Amino acid sequence: MKNNRTIDLKGIAKNAMRKYGFEPQFPDSVIKEVEAIHAMAVPTGGETTKDLRMLLWSSIDNFDSMDLDQMEVCEREQNGEIHVKVAIADVDVYVRKQSQTDQHAAHNGTSVYTGIEIFPMLPDALSKGISSLLPGPDHMAIVIEYTVLPGGEVRAGEIYRAVVSNKAKLIYEEVGDWLEGVGPIPGKIRDTPGLEEQVRLQNEAAQRLKKFRMEQGALDLETIEAEAIVENGSVKDLVVQKKNMARSVIEEFMVAANGTTVNYLGRAGIPMIQRVVRTPRYWDEIVLTAAAYGEYLPAEPDSKSLSKFLNRQKEVDPERFPDLSLTVVKLIGPGEYMTLEPGEPPYGHFGLAVTDYTHGTAPNRRYVDLIIQRLLKSVIDSVPSPYTEKELIDQSVWLTSREKGSKKVERFMRKAAAAVLLQNMTGHVFDALVTGASEKGTYARLIKPPAEGRIMQGGQGLRVGQKIRVRLLKTDPFNGFIDLECIGRRKDSSAT
Repeated sequence: MKNNRTIDLKGIAKNAMRKYGFEPQFPDSVIKEVEAIHAMAVPTGGETTKDLRMLLWSSIDNFDSMDLDQMEVCEREQNGEIHVKVAIADVDVYVRKQSQTDQHAAHNGTSVYTGIEIFPMLPDALSKGISSLLPGPDHMAIVIEYTVLPGGEVRAGEIYRAVVSNKAKLIYEEVGDWLEGVGPIPGKIRDTPGLEEQVRLQNEAAQRLKKFRMEQGALDLETIEAEAIVENGSVKDLVVQKKNMARSVIEEFMVAANGTTVNYLGRAGIPMIQRVVRTPRYWDEIVLTAAAYGEYLPAEPDSKSLSKFLNRQKEVDPERFPDLSLTVVKLIGPGEYMTLEPGEPPYGHFGLAVTDYTHGTAPNRRYVDLIIQRLLKSVIDSVPSPYTEKELIDQSVWLTSREKGSKKVERFMRKAAAAVLLQNMTGHVFDALVTGASEKGTYARLIKPPAEGRIMQGGQGLRVGQKIRVRLLKTDPFNGFIDLECIGRRKDSSAT
């Protein structure tokens, strides 16, 4: 029998990075530069830097995340308003424009998370160390303020430099289970005076923000992207990251913070990069998709109508909803970065139902966020923008391509890991859902483990959404292939 450990998944991941134009390793020039940065004393800021170390800052992230970009604190105000402060790690203070580290980060454009190995945009000594907002030391940050009104609207506030200190590194799953009433209070929240009230207030603000965005037509999509559980180089399982209230807190806070950032740069009258999801070009196909479910959508693109349709389908058929979500995501089209000149009307983000949006809250992980941080600091310091309009346009095009490339690497590695997990199961039978049926081929997603493969035999007449039984024919981890044979339909197998 084959042994999972004979497959060098890390080697496959590095090859995938190179295939899509990434540099998987840091050159010596970057390592030496970062070593010198690491030896520097942490800056304490100047006269305009606020000292906010006494506030009850906390962060929420994955259990193994060390590259912390943001943390939050809230305060209840009069008239039911909630004032929010979001601290973003000041990465620019260590990674200067055109430095060796900056040039390498600009080339890759983003950290790439393959599930097998993380390829960070910045060396660990920076992103998981000196520029990370980990508890313990004081940190330089850019603080974004805004107010959440009782109805969920956002009133943009100021942005400035500050010295901050993280009081608690919290974990999505633990906080989410607690907020949803299915788990105990996390120890760090229980043992930190005032933190329970603080996190509950953050959740209250986030729920307001989400409710308002949903009313405006935000799309609550839920695709399945299984992550590999790897132990000693062997794939043990595939797990799907689930949404919960804790993830919603961070998502909503970052959407509002990015909107505030656009407002701030817009008032300053300088060109900026926005994150855009255009009005769908394939809206007619979205209409046909809804019609297959017995639903009506208007002829012209309307996010509110689409949102209501998706919410109904999620409630009546949660098992098939991830595949419907994926179909809609493909038809809407990918997000992109676009440069916006002062006074130019914004393009908007169709999926989030917001007009003004950018990516500026993760400078340890995405290069566009580092650009946005530099633009913010130029306004704060009343100095000229560090980027010409042409530079921003070029960066927008390049970083859009880098994001697409990173998604291809991550998608390929999910397939490769699934192929490794299943390589000793040839001949086994699984329950599955048909996820694609076209001239290009017929595909199905196994219910458990959540791996997708191509139906090579017995796929005639299958329709998307059908429940079927499949037999595993073979796997090819090096190409990310899983070949299946359909051996029958399951009960309740008709597509909606």
